Amino acid sequence: MSGDRPSIAGKLKDLMAGRRGRSHTSRSLSESVDALPDGHPSLSHAAIAKIANGSQSNPTVGTLLALCEALGVPPAHLLPHEAYDDLEALEAFENPLARYVLALLNGLPESELAGVIKDLERRRAHVGLEQVPPRAAVTPPSKRRRRRKPDDAARYAAESLEGL
Repeated sequence: MSGDRPSIAGKLKDLMAGRRGRSHTSRSLSESVDALPDGHPSLSHAAIAKIANGSQSNPTVGTLLALCEALGVPPAHLLPHEAYDDLEALEAFENPLARYVLALLNGLPESELAGVIKDLERRRAHVGLEQVPPRAAVTPPSKRRRRRKPDDAARYAAESLEGL
């Protein structure tokens, strides 16, 4: 995973800091998880603190589901993948009609998608909704070059030169 993308710990800390409404300490989040309806695991404040500080980087699915339900966010948001970093998009995806719109958009050429985007921006303005700022996802991500450690780079260069 890239160092500039948020980890589970980073996302959890951000959510606990109140950027989504109520702020939480590990103790208050533990109490919120315990207050959920039956079927969720109980989480101690120490377990939550370990996840938030990164010392527990592989929580169970049940733990992630409980944390997300207590925080009021889609469970996918805590997964460490760039597709799940955009919380607003994940929340929109929970709407079945929004998923249907995405299915309709899938496969359209770029020029058609640009037209749909312009039309949706006009419609949002017409009904008085706030405009959605463009996201980095609008442009395809560039391929990141793999960074080698100096020893690995030297070994790779030597092996490459042997074939010349």
